[in-house]
Amino acid sequence: MEGLPFERIKREKLVRKEAETSSRFGKRPEERTVEELLELGIININKPKGPTSHQVSAYVQKILGIKKSGHSGTLDPKVTGVLPIALGRGTRIVQALLPAGKEYIAIMHLHKEAEEEDIRKVCKGFVGKIKQLPPIKSSVKRQWRYRKVYYLDMMEIGDKDVLMRIGCQAGTYIRKLIHDIGQKAGAGAHMAELVRTKAGPFSDDSMWTLQDLTDAFWYWKHEGNDKFIRKVIQPVEAGVGHLPKVWVLDTTVDSMSHGADLKVPGINAVESDIQVGEPVAVMTIKDELIGFGDARMISKDMVKKEKGVAVKIHKVFMQPGIYPRVER
Repeated sequence: MEGLPFERIKREKLVRKEAETSSRFGKRPEERTVEELLELGIININKPKGPTSHQVSAYVQKILGIKKSGHSGTLDPKVTGVLPIALGRGTRIVQALLPAGKEYIAIMHLHKEAEEEDIRKVCKGFVGKIKQLPPIKSSVKRQWRYRKVYYLDMMEIGDKDVLMRIGCQAGTYIRKLIHDIGQKAGAGAHMAELVRTKAGPFSDDSMWTLQDLTDAFWYWKHEGNDKFIRKVIQPVEAGVGHLPKVWVLDTTVDSMSHGADLKVPGINAVESDIQVGEPVAVMTIKDELIGFGDARMISKDMVKKEKGVAVKIHKVFMQPGIYPRVER
């Protein structure tokens, strides 16, 4: 089975300038305290049926006693599954997750009997670029737009129900996709069930329920046991797991924490196959997220060139003063 676009690319780490990082500055993400994770963390919640995505985010705030959280990619109240929720200063990470590919498992209920071979043939025709008109009740302007379906696997067929796995571009309406498949097959169809199994780098094998979160917080707060909550709350860096990375020297970090773009001389290493205009995450040598932005060069130029802007930064997570300021 095919994966989402970022899962298909095998990247290599290309070193521009050998360098070490000082233990006096910064901290590896896995070494953060629980308090730090509450301010710069992300939780892969298994959204239950009933509440809206916004309500689930509010529940997380209440459970953890924090004032700020944000979800990545709205799910309808009846839909369950992967819902990444960022905490505190980490909420800006959702902007890197919103455009990421998604995967769903759906049950399509046919309104009339249809031949399995015909259904498979029709489904195959919906892989690739498709044209969709968002449903009347949607959060976007109702106009035709193109979306990509990366894969559509029919897993099981029984009577009039078809179990399918769909990998697609963000913003694809699965309910509408299933309706259109039914129309094309001449049988008519509607979505009977939908579970999101992937949202960018987050998948259903790392989900936690709201009850899990409640229990984990209680064990930490009342018994001093932080093992469970450290599993539930991931460092914010997990939110850029789908993006190619660029690592920078310790001496470059502080200027970037003030919003400066990344210039070539400050690079330690880059991942291969970065394209101009592609979103990239900029990291410290300790794998802390500094920020993310758009590449202004391909990987090879970032390694070989002597000057120029390599990444135009859009969002910064690293706070000033954590790494040394270098006078120029």
